Amino acid sequence: MSSRHLVRRRARDPRVHAGRSVRLLAACAFVTILAARADSDAPSAATLHAALAGDAPQVVVDGVRLWSTPVLRRVYADGAPLWSPRQIDALRVHVAAASADGLDPADYLVRELAGLEAHDPVARELIATEALARLAFTLRFGKANPAALEPAWNYSRAFGTTDPVRWLRAAIMHPDLGALLNSLRPNGPYYRGLVAALADHRAVAIQGGWPPVPPGQTLKPGMRDARVAALRARLGLESPLQATDDPTLYDATLATAVTLFQRDHGLAADAAVGRATLAELNVPVAARIDQIRVNLERIRWIFRDLGPEFVAVNIAGFEAAYLVNGSVHWRGRAIVGRPYRQTPIFRDEIVYLELNPTWTVPPTIFREDYLPKLRRNPGYLREKQLRVVDPNGGPVNAATIDWRRVSAVNFPYYLRQDPGPDNALGRIKFMFPNAHAIYLHDTPARELFAQAERSFSSGCIRIEKPLDLAAALLRDPTHWNLATLTAAIDTGQTRRVNLPQRVPILLLYLTAFADDDGRVQFRRDLYHRDAAVRAALEAPLTWTPPGDFDTRAATSP
Repeated sequence: MSSRHLVRRRARDPRVHAGRSVRLLAACAFVTILAARADSDAPSAATLHAALAGDAPQVVVDGVRLWSTPVLRRVYADGAPLWSPRQIDALRVHVAAASADGLDPADYLVRELAGLEAHDPVARELIATEALARLAFTLRFGKANPAALEPAWNYSRAFGTTDPVRWLRAAIMHPDLGALLNSLRPNGPYYRGLVAALADHRAVAIQGGWPPVPPGQTLKPGMRDARVAALRARLGLESPLQATDDPTLYDATLATAVTLFQRDHGLAADAAVGRATLAELNVPVAARIDQIRVNLERIRWIFRDLGPEFVAVNIAGFEAAYLVNGSVHWRGRAIVGRPYRQTPIFRDEIVYLELNPTWTVPPTIFREDYLPKLRRNPGYLREKQLRVVDPNGGPVNAATIDWRRVSAVNFPYYLRQDPGPDNALGRIKFMFPNAHAIYLHDTPARELFAQAERSFSSGCIRIEKPLDLAAALLRDPTHWNLATLTAAIDTGQTRRVNLPQRVPILLLYLTAFADDDGRVQFRRDLYHRDAAVRAALEAPLTWTPPGDFDTRAATSP
């Protein structure tokens, strides 16, 4: 008998209805007992105050360390208990669901909440509030403190206008706790797309993962090879493929699937399955799950309080974009720092543009690149169209310099390149003055944008279509459009052009993200930064309050 018929038979059987009624009455009675117990066992103000007394950063209640003790002291300033059994049940559901965000429910006391009735009344109250505080804080700020992982980190990490004490008290008694928690998550397709991708990849993992594609010669459309069947099986787990009569034939349908896979992984989209494509195909699904979790954490750090417009540069994705009210007004490929001269991660504001910029060789590049070459060949200055200037910009006769005796420490001058089509900065640069001397700029080496992986710079960011970005930022199509910008550049004169208002710029590092169509994109971990974030996600949870927390006055109930 099929399961469907079995269900129908049980539904018609009066004994089934009777059994269900008994179980329902028992469940109702159990809930009533719990509710009565919650009322009768509600902790008193005195016992709550006693549990949180003192000035220790954290207190321990029934073996649970309350990391958010400073907040809890303010939440229970009047000592009144807040939780009802129904709200605790809702909290259990949302804590268990934290795994959908790439988080570990154990960090939010999922086991302790499951056995909450075994604790004394004070512990029940405080453990529930601690669990909610931990989960809310993580969804709002991330689990890890990014300042401990990124040396140049300067993004905002503050409660701002949100009072955490009032928020917690309101959330505990709110009829829709899930809606309040959801409001803390980053609002945008970047986060939602990765959450969906995490669920999809976990489903593949449950099925045993995807089959590896064996090594061998490069597979190209039209070839017949026994490995083609494995390639088809591997890609078919991500998107169903049409059946074929010849599983060894690399046909047009499979070529389309390979090309799409290559685009989704930042590879040259040529349908040829060579060494690089094979390596990406054979990354285990567990590693992709970790990669998604790492980047969900990064998005929790960054994607909030951004304002209506900003320029974002994804260093790992070699791409930049200018967004206004969620719409992309400009997008272009980017060239970023080499792994040994990494582009730092920080936030700033673009203040002005410079047309026909000069380029002064930075000290690191002078020391590591130019000085060794000048010692071997003083004519290198002429080859690179560089001249020597003093600190005031005055000319210095380079013929008088013995480069063999020069060191980076005792050299009192600078190397400068005048404006022109061969200038290292191209014809325009975008300035956001910062301690790292990083900026966006044009480049004469535009052929490098055709490369799939574009880490060729010494830290600054070269962008394609820079005049399009300039016109978009200047917001003055009458006076500043492509034609007028080109005319100003053709004069050869260096000119500063202020933006009508400062525009935030975000330098990011995302190795997994959702594109405009919601497709998950993976990129190679160019700077080997994922491992540290993954380790922070796996480490025991600690609480690093935002910088503005200690300055808050104690909140009255």
